[in-house]
Amino acid sequence: MGDQPDPAPPAEPAPRPPAVPANPMPGTAVAPGSGFPDSGPPGSGLPDSGLPGSGLPDTVGLARRRRAPAVTRADLVGALSIASLVSLLGVPLGWLWSRLAPPQLSLVQDDGSLVPLPTESQHRFDDLATFVLLGAVAGVLAGVAVWLMRRRRGPLAVLGLAAGSLVAAWLAARTGLSFAEGRYPSAIAGAAAGDVVAAPPRLDSMWVIIVQPLAAAIAYGTAAAANGLDDLGRRRS
Repeated sequence: MGDQPDPAPPAEPAPRPPAVPANPMPGTAVAPGSGFPDSGPPGSGLPDSGLPGSGLPDTVGLARRRRAPAVTRADLVGALSIASLVSLLGVPLGWLWSRLAPPQLSLVQDDGSLVPLPTESQHRFDDLATFVLLGAVAGVLAGVAVWLMRRRRGPLAVLGLAAGSLVAAWLAARTGLSFAEGRYPSAIAGAAAGDVVAAPPRLDSMWVIIVQPLAAAIAYGTAAAANGLDDLGRRRS
C-alpha cells in the first residue's frame, strides 16, 4: 500500500465580533464599541451630559430653560387695572339702587322713630332683592367684559375681577344708602308724631355684597371652561 497523505486538521471557527450592549437610555448616544452613553463635545451631535462623565442628558436644565414664567409683570399690572376699573361700578350701581328700591311708608312715633306700616314691611325684602339683582347683572357683565380682554386671560385676571367686584358691591351699598337718605330728608325732618312718611330704602344685611363677585367669577369660569384651550386663547388673534 502506498503512503497516504495525513488528514487536514479541522478548520477553526471564525472569531465572533464582540456583542454591543443595548442602549441603556433611549435617546442618548452610544460610544462606538462600548454600548454606554457618551457625552460628546459641542457640535459633535452627541447630547451633553448632566454631570461630567455621567453620560446622562441634561433634561432638567433643558426643561428649566424652556419653562415660561407662570406669572409675568404684565399679568400683574393687568389684574390691578381690572380690579380698579371694575370697582368704579359701585357708585353708579348705588345710585341706580336708590332710585329703583321702593321706600317704606312708616309711622312717626313720639320719640321721632319710624315704624313701617304692616303693609309696607315687605319692602325690606324688596330692597334686598333689588340690590341682589343689580349686583348679579353687574357681575355677569363684568365677567364677560374681562373675558373679552384676550391678552389678560388667566388666574390673575379672575382674581382682579373678583376683588374689584367685591369693592364695587361695597361701594354700591354705602353710596346707595347715602343717595336714598338724601332723597327723602325733608319729609322726615318736618314730620310730627302720628304722620305717615316715606322712609328711605335700607339694607338689613351686608352679606348681599358677595353676590356681585360670585356672579362675576361664575361668568368668567364658565367662559374659561367652554374655551378648552391650555392658554385660554391668549395667543390667538
